[in-house]
Amino acid sequence: MDEEQAIQRLKNGDIVGLEILVARYQLKAVRTAYLITSDPDLAEDIVQDTFIKIIRSINGFDTTRPFEPWFLRCVINASIKIMRRTAHQTPVNEETGEMELARLFEQSESVEAQIESREVQNQLWDAIQRLSTRQRAVIVQRYYLGMSETEMAQDANSAIGTIKWLLNAARKRLRSMLLRDIL
Repeated sequence: MDEEQAIQRLKNGDIVGLEILVARYQLKAVRTAYLITSDPDLAEDIVQDTFIKIIRSINGFDTTRPFEPWFLRCVINASIKIMRRTAHQTPVNEETGEMELARLFEQSESVEAQIESREVQNQLWDAIQRLSTRQRAVIVQRYYLGMSETEMAQDANSAIGTIKWLLNAARKRLRSMLLRDIL
């Protein structure tokens, strides 16, 4: 069954459609929420809640548009909302952060290069966690989800200039933090 059929089944009240969408998008959605919240349990809760909200609002979904960007935007918005509501920066669990980054950036290199790469990954991870929630979100959208600035602006219903400004501010802050950590 393809995505379009799954959505139609869900619109008709058949929960099997949701099973297909969960199987296809859950992992990417949890990773996305985790990159924003830094909390694996919270990320899973956000994605589960988003799937439940999808069931309730699927009839309003425009089937002429792709599902994945819409769904991931819902996950990003929910993640940002939770982080703003709780108004806390979750401390990074070093072990979890190392494992996640190691998986994302793992390369076949010499032991020395791998150690150096892990050190850079740890510095990058720490710097990303010090960004504001909204800055983390645009970094995730751009560099993890591979969204263009135009797509990000459309999904956020904002001007492309706003997205460019947010990305620039996030990159500038990351660069500043990383340079400070190196020196």
